[in-house]
Amino acid sequence: MKRNHLLAAILLSGIFILVSFSAQAQKYMTRNGHISFFSEAPLENIEAHNRQVNTAFDAGTGELVFRILMKSFEFEKALMEEHFNENYVESHKFPNATFTGKVSNLTEIDLSKSGVYNAIVEGDLTIHGVTKQVKENGTFEVKGDDLTGNCVFNIRLSDYNVTIPKAVASNIAENIEIRVDVAMRKL
Repeated sequence: MKRNHLLAAILLSGIFILVSFSAQAQKYMTRNGHISFFSEAPLENIEAHNRQVNTAFDAGTGELVFRILMKSFEFEKALMEEHFNENYVESHKFPNATFTGKVSNLTEIDLSKSGVYNAIVEGDLTIHGVTKQVKENGTFEVKGDDLTGNCVFNIRLSDYNVTIPKAVASNIAENIEIRVDVAMRKL
C-alpha cells in the first residue's frame, strides 16, 4: 500500500513538473523591443525611437504586456527630447506607458509553424496617466523559437490629455503614428 502511495506521489510530481515546464515554454519575452512614433506637421516632422521596450506574451492565454520607459525615446534633436519629456508627456510624473491586453484571434496563429499571421490585439493603453481601450491589427511572425510582433496605429494626443500649446501647434501633429516592432524569444 505504501509503495502505491509513493508511486502515485512520484507520478503526480512528474506531471506537475511537465505541466509547469510546458506552461513556461509557451511564454515569450524581450527587453529591447522597438517602438517609434512619427508626427507630421506643417513646420516640421518629429520622429523618436525607443529600443528598450519590455514585452511579454503568454501563448497559452494570449495575454500581451508592454512597458515603455518614456525617457528612453531618442529624438533627432536634444531640444525635441527635452520638450517631449518636460512639457508634453511629463515623464517625471508619468514615467511609463503601458499596454495590457490579449491577442483575440490566438487560435488563428500557429506558433509551431514558421510564417506570418494576422493578429488582433485588444486591451488597455496607458499614456500620460490616461488609460484607453484600443483594438489594433498587426502581425506575428514565427521563426523557430522567435516571435516578432508588428503593428502600426495612430493615437490622438488629446485622448491622453497631452496638450500642445497654440504657439507650437503647427510643429506637432494632433494624431501620432506609432510603430511597434518587438522580437521576442521563447523562454
